[in-house]
Amino acid sequence: MGISEYFRLAIRALKSNVMRTALSMLGISIGVAVTILVVAIGQGATKSVADQVNGMGTNLLMVHQGAREMKLTAAGRSTTSTSTTLSSSTTTTSVKATTTPQGTLTLADALMIEKMFPESVQAIAPQVRGGVQVRLGSSNASSNVLGTTPEYLVVNNSTVRLGRFFTAVENAQNMKVCVLGSTLAENLTGNSSANLVGQNISVNRDNYLVVGMLAAKGTGTGGPDPDDVVVIPLSTAMARILAITTISDLSISCVSPIMMPLAQQQVTSLLRQRHHLVPPFPQNDDFVVRNQADLLVRSQSVTKTMTMLLTAVAIISLIVGGIGIMNVMLMSVKERTREIGIRKAIGARAHDILMQFLVEASIISILGGVAGAVLGVVSAILLASFGGWNTIVSPTTLIVSIVVSAGVGIFFGIHPAQKAATMRPIEALRYE
Repeated sequence: MGISEYFRLAIRALKSNVMRTALSMLGISIGVAVTILVVAIGQGATKSVADQVNGMGTNLLMVHQGAREMKLTAAGRSTTSTSTTLSSSTTTTSVKATTTPQGTLTLADALMIEKMFPESVQAIAPQVRGGVQVRLGSSNASSNVLGTTPEYLVVNNSTVRLGRFFTAVENAQNMKVCVLGSTLAENLTGNSSANLVGQNISVNRDNYLVVGMLAAKGTGTGGPDPDDVVVIPLSTAMARILAITTISDLSISCVSPIMMPLAQQQVTSLLRQRHHLVPPFPQNDDFVVRNQADLLVRSQSVTKTMTMLLTAVAIISLIVGGIGIMNVMLMSVKERTREIGIRKAIGARAHDILMQFLVEASIISILGGVAGAVLGVVSAILLASFGGWNTIVSPTTLIVSIVVSAGVGIFFGIHPAQKAATMRPIEALRYE
């Protein structure tokens, strides 16, 4: 028998019981759909993380405030003890670990870094942050204030959509000017593309002139919305709004990716020296230096783990679908025992019977895979359109999913096909 004959017989057998064929396809369809959807979500999340990290700025180092556990001895040496211990037999008294208060980064630190390392540091933008209440006319919104310097645009890869950014002179003179993010503009006006340049807004009951509108960066995979922000001069934020003398963090743009490790080492050493820190490091550091590569690796590690877990669920669904196909094929073999006996009696070989049932299982799994691929793509599109998820469906994923579904059908169809092929004609003809 030729392959076309196998397909003809298989299709005729499947059409004789459409409902059972559809139900046997259902498990494979769900498994393939889940697989495609999971991979689409994983690839979309990975791209979102990469875009968000790259959108923060090129060759970026971030220096954040951090707490440290200082461990001292009576002689002024560091010790690893974390509990108070008094002993008459020793001259060394261990002091319980204490946490250094927040707010150790200063504007002087930023100026010194920029001055000391011009060969590795291109620009630096000190920043302070806090929550504020913003008002425009009768509209009121809770938002975030970001105090920074004009270098913020270059360091953090931001652009002004309308108007301009504030100047160094405005920063030096504590001017009450601001630049708004698109989310805050939408919260105030209902339109993220609104032009508020030239208008006055109230920030914590103090009037500020809007001089520019930032281009949207997007929220990426979660976390604080970088577009829900009012950006004002650093000096203004520190003196008028937050009433602080220290800064929250430093954004440092390196000269090139090659210089990032050197810049990170230089910044770390300088801050330890300026803050009079003592070993052990990094336990006693009162700051944290991170680079884009670290952030990207950490974020992608989380998305990779979640994708692997969801992929395991999809694989289980495919296995369950394959078991369903095997059960249906075993039932089909049992119902067609006399047919098998008659075919063998008139000269059909065991190979012919085996191929017939394998082709049936393959058709079920391939059709189920195609249906699942369509369902997965549609689900990914709907999730992106109405759920706000970033999903990416690649042609490779579709092809691999369908091929795998066909393989699952063949694998789980082997046992029923072998059972049919090894039947003895006499026993098959006597089967009632």
